[in-house]
Amino acid sequence: MTPHAGIGQSIPRSEDRRLTTGRGRYVDDIVAARETYMAVIRAPHAAARILDIDTSEAEGHPGVLGVLTGKDLIADGIGRLHTMVQRHKRDGTPMERPPFYPLAIERVRFIGEGVAIVVAETRNAARDAADLVEVEYEPLEAVGSALAAAEPDAPAVWPGLVDDNISFVFEAGDSARVESAFAKADHVTRLDFRVTRVSANALEPRNALGSYDAIDDRYTLTSGVQIPHKIRSEIAENTLGIDPMRLRVIAPDVGGAFGMKGSPYPEHILVLWAAKKLGRPVRWTATRSESFLSDFHARDNFTHVELALDKAGTFLGLRVRTKANLGAYLGFNTPHSPTNNLGGLSGVYTTPAIHAEVLGVFTNTQPTAPYRGAGRPEATYAIERVIDLAAQELGIDPVDLRRRNLIPASAMPYDTGFLFVYDTGEFEKNMDIALDASDYKGFEARKKQSEARGMLRGIALINAIEIAGGPFRNTNEEGAEIRFDTGGGVTLLMGTQNHGQGHETTFRQMAVEFLGVQPEAVRVTSGDTDRVIHGRGTFGSRSAMAGGLALQRAADKVLARAKEIAAHLLEADPAQIDFAEGTFHVRDSNRNIRIEDVARASFIRGKLPLDWDMGLGASAIVVPPEANFPNGVHVCEVELDPKTGRVSIERYLVVDDVGTVVNPMLVKGQIHGGVAQGIGQAAGEEIVFDADSAQLLTGSFMDYPMPRASDLPMIDVISNPVPSTNNALGIKGAGEAGAVGALPAYMNAVINALAPLGIRHLDMPATPYRVWQAIEDARQKSD
Repeated sequence: MTPHAGIGQSIPRSEDRRLTTGRGRYVDDIVAARETYMAVIRAPHAAARILDIDTSEAEGHPGVLGVLTGKDLIADGIGRLHTMVQRHKRDGTPMERPPFYPLAIERVRFIGEGVAIVVAETRNAARDAADLVEVEYEPLEAVGSALAAAEPDAPAVWPGLVDDNISFVFEAGDSARVESAFAKADHVTRLDFRVTRVSANALEPRNALGSYDAIDDRYTLTSGVQIPHKIRSEIAENTLGIDPMRLRVIAPDVGGAFGMKGSPYPEHILVLWAAKKLGRPVRWTATRSESFLSDFHARDNFTHVELALDKAGTFLGLRVRTKANLGAYLGFNTPHSPTNNLGGLSGVYTTPAIHAEVLGVFTNTQPTAPYRGAGRPEATYAIERVIDLAAQELGIDPVDLRRRNLIPASAMPYDTGFLFVYDTGEFEKNMDIALDASDYKGFEARKKQSEARGMLRGIALINAIEIAGGPFRNTNEEGAEIRFDTGGGVTLLMGTQNHGQGHETTFRQMAVEFLGVQPEAVRVTSGDTDRVIHGRGTFGSRSAMAGGLALQRAADKVLARAKEIAAHLLEADPAQIDFAEGTFHVRDSNRNIRIEDVARASFIRGKLPLDWDMGLGASAIVVPPEANFPNGVHVCEVELDPKTGRVSIERYLVVDDVGTVVNPMLVKGQIHGGVAQGIGQAAGEEIVFDADSAQLLTGSFMDYPMPRASDLPMIDVISNPVPSTNNALGIKGAGEAGAVGALPAYMNAVINALAPLGIRHLDMPATPYRVWQAIEDARQKSD
């Protein structure tokens, strides 16, 4: 290995130089000849019939090239968007799949749904003409809350198809065993809580540039997406009805995604459709207001959780009932988040019986999609919040209650009996490190100092564990290709997609580790379905593990081939050739050759036998053998002002186990980012709809408070890596770990500060007003 450049080193991100100096290449930096601009006319009602669309005035507007509606779309045979996730109704039959067209057909079902498009020579002309399209609506009753939509008398989002608004019922665990556990419990803690709806708000808004080549009968979609290959196949096969080879998807630099950009969207299809009809490239970029209206949202569920304990505080059983808001349509991943990561309810504890039930509920709101954590923060919040409440009710220290129920390291691998089998983990050691590093024992003294100033202080320690790189065992493959060029340089073609995580740096370090090449000689490329043979994409904290395993397999193939060439060049038996740090050696001699020289020789006809293939390179598509389970401890300490309700985070510590750490600096950055997003939701972010009309009330950053630098603390991250035994690299995912733990850590700390006032629970977000109102309500009760 080249010193100080391989796995385990804190190498600065190589991509940052171009990204921080304005030299990144995003979709809006790519200019197509004769490109045009698309504007989408969006519904102002959450539920309404479309009675008429008058496009005549818009069509006559200067610069307008075309105005298209849902009727045009159907006439041209454009199909629906599909969901890849199958769930079932309570009777066991498959859930209904309501028709999700790129433009509304006859009826709109959420605020912001597209009803028509305008394509014009300029962006301003398209937007001006969009205002001239007159749509006549008949407003209908709407419902925006999963709780309200599940009521018997709720307006039906899909009358005649799903009259009760229940899309599916998903169960996991042994309900009879849980019933038995609760029957013998000495204490049961119960809690109803809400996990709010949020918007991802990536720095780069969603976008799409579509073009069509009539000669080749081939489309090209350039868009900032997470999973280019899968989006290609979905759009081609299910919506356009063409062979995937007739659609190229290019994803250049992507300015944040977080799960939200992991789905095909209506606008992807619309720009391609319009480009073919008009014979010119069509571009669309969302405004910030349009993003709130058209991006898929996330989270949004109501949960009832019950924890059964015996006299000693031992967990006997856990029961969870959730109503999950799906929105009006089933997007590509919509049923995934509330159902696929329920195994996190086990936490790091020995709870012997767990049962969960999730109702997927249709509402007149935007479809939901994965967002950093994709169900993991919700599961962790459920178990960690109810543990704190149980500790309060039983008069047991919350840390001690957790310790009594921890899975010991000696029990690994550990079958939770509920979906997951943990391969490795040192949960008690994580807690001990966190308690010491956070000066947990000194909290009471700090609390008294706060009280002397008229302030309230709270602290929370929570354990977090999640699944990464799974659980899609049969559909979680990943691809990588290594190509040496004639000068000895290396190009890596990766099937994962970088959208801010530092993949170029990470995979370059892996190439240095596996091949012994110089880091500056390695080029990393991804995000082009014509150049990269196959890729599953980036999601679920899988890239370093899944992409790394594919890269390692490809590297093994390259080295096997290079060893044969090296043996020929060194006039030695291949069995006598050893390889280390980029150099092939003839054992027990001073003869050697660098891998770069082997690569150069592989392209020279006279250097190889005539019957040998020339060149040096290999590809691999691998299926990781098992998922892995990142875990850790978050300690959050807050101080709040009872007069204003304002909360300040005084200390935040994370002890994290992400297995083999490829780049410690990048991992810390990922943890920091995840914590920031978790705190953002817990402290202020919330998509709100009017209860009567389902009208969006938080349509800008004036109403939707994103966390600012002043809202976030310094975040200390301590690594306690226990390599995974489920993959050859020992890697556990890192991308979502911070968000998984931050949500319960922050909320538990705030509620801990409020507990002396008799406050049992507070739903997120803990805005100053909500905190102040809770304090006022508690004071009025005590008077």
